[in-house]
Amino acid sequence: MKISRSLAAAAMMATGTAAMLPAPDANAQLMVRGRLLSIMPNESSSPLNLGVSNEVTPELDLSWFFTPNIAVELILATQRHTVTNAGASVGTVKHLPPTLLLQYHFMPSQAFKPYVGVGLNYTRFYDVDLAGGALTVDKTSTGGAIQAGFDYRLSGNWYLNVDLKKIWIDTDVKTAAGAFVSSLKIDPVVLGVGVGYKF
Repeated sequence: MKISRSLAAAAMMATGTAAMLPAPDANAQLMVRGRLLSIMPNESSSPLNLGVSNEVTPELDLSWFFTPNIAVELILATQRHTVTNAGASVGTVKHLPPTLLLQYHFMPSQAFKPYVGVGLNYTRFYDVDLAGGALTVDKTSTGGAIQAGFDYRLSGNWYLNVDLKKIWIDTDVKTAAGAFVSSLKIDPVVLGVGVGYKF
């Protein structure tokens, strides 16, 4: 009962706080967010036992709202990962994975605005430095992406954002001459926290 009363009190406080905030611009269509991402690969490979390091990186994303509920989001970030084989480092690889998602935003008129999204990822690998140049990877990957998150209005058109994505990224590791060595699925879970402004 104490927990229930505490939750009810917290909900009332949040509702009261939201009511005192400056009103958002109802005609705003473009939201720009800056996030700090935690990239957590869920890697698998065959026949080698390859690993890909967890990393933290900044990210910029743009969301265009066609209606208060429907938006398209483009995320832009890049990062370098360390690649290991059975725990031993074999080098690094950088990737640029722009991802486009179609989103549905629930409760657009409220301060707390959860959303879900589904879309497509295109990854470009570059600056590959594996085994002293003896190994490389396929340069591109295309796969699906899903997300869930929320925006919480802080003041006017400023928002706090928390976002969770699953992105499917895979490539093949090859010799410099092009011979297949191992498949590599990276398939990261990406957690982002940041702020956004809706124009």
